[in-house]
Amino acid sequence: MTKRDYYEVLGLSREAPDVDIKKAYRRLAMKHHPDRNPDDPKAELAFKEAKEAYEVLSDAQKRGVYDRHGHAGLEAAGGGGRRGPGMNPGDAFGDIFGDVFGDIFGGGRRGRSTVFRGADLRYELALTLEQAVFGDTINLTLPTQMNCEACKGSGAKPGSKPVTCKTCEGAGQVRMAQGFFSVQQTCPTCRGAGQQIDQPCGGCQGRGRVQKNKTLAVKVPAGVDTGDRIRLTGEGEPGQNGGPPGDLYVEIRTQPHELFERDGADLSCGIPVNFVLAALGGVVQVPTLDGEVTLKIPAETQSGRVFRLRGKGVRPVRGNGPGDLYCRVEVETPVNLTTEQKRLLEAFNEALLAGGDRHRPRSQSWLDGVRQFFEKMTP
Repeated sequence: MTKRDYYEVLGLSREAPDVDIKKAYRRLAMKHHPDRNPDDPKAELAFKEAKEAYEVLSDAQKRGVYDRHGHAGLEAAGGGGRRGPGMNPGDAFGDIFGDVFGDIFGGGRRGRSTVFRGADLRYELALTLEQAVFGDTINLTLPTQMNCEACKGSGAKPGSKPVTCKTCEGAGQVRMAQGFFSVQQTCPTCRGAGQQIDQPCGGCQGRGRVQKNKTLAVKVPAGVDTGDRIRLTGEGEPGQNGGPPGDLYVEIRTQPHELFERDGADLSCGIPVNFVLAALGGVVQVPTLDGEVTLKIPAETQSGRVFRLRGKGVRPVRGNGPGDLYCRVEVETPVNLTTEQKRLLEAFNEALLAGGDRHRPRSQSWLDGVRQFFEKMTP
């Protein structure tokens, strides 16, 4: 299998200084490390490729050979991306992440870092339209993994300590060799921690964590909408070995409303109107988020006509002024008619027919369209 150019792997030019090589590897290692991508084989391959490139380019002698002769020169010299004598597995990775976590969590200790940030959590919060529009404070009770109080998250029985893993001798990684190839992977015994627990804690059975419920007060700002997220920093799962906790992301989902439909900052609603008022005109009371307002319906209003009430929509959480309210007229057909009402309607209909097409312009234009349609289809 043809290897990619090491400079291309790290995204650097051939004149890149050592500090840029280290920064590029740090970025790629953080992105593709197997612990952060446990079910992604492509990420694991990308991590190994970046690590191999770093091992060569961070070594002045190997880099000189590679710059002059490429991969063939390294293979001839017996150093094609493999570690030199006396170099412990995980040292290259430890040098990189020691800069990030060593001084803060490890007291300046160098080597492979076993400090991990806690996982982020996601919670879907269903809100009424009123809660989303005006804002609210909601108490959430969430099941979460928390550090065991008995062992302080170590997993070891109080009074005891984890011991060095015998499989990887504390490195957290093991090298598997087969023929000419060797692959370094996370230690299956300690799962990369470099330590084992001989005497597990009885409170958490050695896991270091227990599941508990916690209650959080979430302040929902006015104007949120479906798809918005509220980030609660540090309210995710706790970190491992003193690492920082993750975050909790509350995702907003607005429930359907019995009157209004929301589209961003705008609202819409249907206004049922009897056909007499639609024909003669009048006024109707329209509900808004601020209370009822009076809407004037002109004479001869047809079903489906939309009236716009400016500023009666939603003031979004990110934006300037409020949106608008669109009122859609729905001419209502009367039901449960009495005999007398039916007689009056029949007489009214006869009067309309006697007046010709001038009383029903939409019907006539529709009939004209139907006739033209069939005329075009006739050969």
